[in-house]
Amino acid sequence: MNRRNFLKLSLAAAPLALTAHAAELASAQGQRSDKGFRVGANEDRHGEELLIMGGRFDLKVSARDTGDGFCLYDTIRQSKGGPALHLHHFQDEWFYVIRGEFIVQVGDETVRLRPGDSAFAPRKAPHAFAKVSEEEGQMLVLFQPAGSMEDFFQQMAKLGPGIPKNQETVLKEFWERYGMEIVGPPLKF
Repeated sequence: MNRRNFLKLSLAAAPLALTAHAAELASAQGQRSDKGFRVGANEDRHGEELLIMGGRFDLKVSARDTGDGFCLYDTIRQSKGGPALHLHHFQDEWFYVIRGEFIVQVGDETVRLRPGDSAFAPRKAPHAFAKVSEEEGQMLVLFQPAGSMEDFFQQMAKLGPGIPKNQETVLKEFWERYGMEIVGPPLKF
């Protein structure tokens, strides 16, 4: 194909691609909530109580609200520690500390987060966090896109509220069902 025909074909195909993208967005929009809402302090979007790995996870914005764009959890943690070093194959994860102190590892870098600090873990980047302060900690955790994260947290809650011992081996297959991979032990502090 010569260059001129290639350019003509490319220009002709561009509106088709835009139309397909607009249809995809409209489809996702149809699955989104079209109403605003309020979720109170210490409340979950769906009235559930998810006690997981030493803390309570309250869903504040659901995948159903955003057409799977993202979901947001408010986690209040009493126990020190956190999940094993892991990665998400399909989600980015963002952490924002409200109270207490946490350490967050993303890749080879570990940082200490205090109130007002945040950290970002792109999909496929190994990461973990741990509450390290004595007092109660609170952190917002956002997953983008939401994917199966809400299902994951609901199933994790059925395993009990504590941080499982040897989670890097005991939970490995469980986490894989939700598009995550455990790649190491929890953070030491």
